[in-house]
Amino acid sequence: MASIELRERNGVKRWYARYRTPDGKQRTKTFDRKRDAQQFLTTVESSKLTGAFVDPQRQGVTVGEWGDKWLAGKANLAPKTRETYQVMLDSHIRPRWGAVPLGKVTHVDVQEWISGIDRAPATVRKVHQVFGQMLALAIKDGRLAINPCEGINLPGVVDAPKKFLTHVQVQQLADACGAHRIVVLFLAYTGLRWGEMAALRVGRVDFLRRRALIAESATPVRGAMTLGPTKGRKHREIPLPKFLIEDLSRLAIGKGPDDFLFTGARGAMLRSRTFQRDTFTEAAAAVGIRGLTPHELRHTAASLAIAAGADVKVIQVMLGQKASMTLDLYGHLFGDRLDVVADALDTARVAALATS
Repeated sequence: MASIELRERNGVKRWYARYRTPDGKQRTKTFDRKRDAQQFLTTVESSKLTGAFVDPQRQGVTVGEWGDKWLAGKANLAPKTRETYQVMLDSHIRPRWGAVPLGKVTHVDVQEWISGIDRAPATVRKVHQVFGQMLALAIKDGRLAINPCEGINLPGVVDAPKKFLTHVQVQQLADACGAHRIVVLFLAYTGLRWGEMAALRVGRVDFLRRRALIAESATPVRGAMTLGPTKGRKHREIPLPKFLIEDLSRLAIGKGPDDFLFTGARGAMLRSRTFQRDTFTEAAAAVGIRGLTPHELRHTAASLAIAAGADVKVIQVMLGQKASMTLDLYGHLFGDRLDVVADALDTARVAALATS
């Protein structure tokens, strides 16, 4: 049973609230006023009845300590994602919350903190996401009853207009890149992420069937290119246009099945930042496409494939993303094919009726 006891020591009166946790452990909490002790016990007994009780002693671990435990338990993270989470924890979460006990984190304080982070909206959202995941684990571990990160007002993210290159622009850009022309053509006609292209091995390219198996991705982690799973953690097979086969076959000359198909001048793995700095940015400006990045060639691959008749499923497989994301990013491009579909239906109907 819960109880309250008044004690006096050195002329100071304190109220001792005693209670038991659901597993039978005795706990005591002191108050200056009897009313506060009674209110606390009422809250404790009510939470025990509703199943929302959290032992105050388990809330004493600091956010910094809990963050380390949370990240250590994320066993299946890709190396780049782990590095990103570590940066969010060390650069944003730990400076504000590192010494704060979990039980002292409030919704109001989280909102004030989030609103005061002077970073790009996408970064602020990522910080909130990481902190929310940490506190969600604390709930599962019986250290919190609710997540103070829920319902936080976050800054809006305005997506920059996507650049969709035409076939002619892709060729001009590729020619401007000189010896690296095949890199531009490959990205613009397959839609691969840079890391997936960099990690593509010769043995995973079927030059006769014109298919490539995408099974790995390379990511810079602390300055070193690190191999890991693809973003969706699934293997996928992508089609290769015929005009790419000759150039790709040339890249494979003298290499074994486990060698990387795309490599730098000294045989090292290709790096996106190096390519962009040394070749791509200047080449894009030379053909009048300023501000373009190698990653944006994925958008061009999607738009060209859609214009050629590819459906959502095909684009999804090519890009290695969820169908919902494909529709969110490129759904408006499918509308351009409405007349094509209508004309195809007309042709099919005429042919069917002519043979009936």
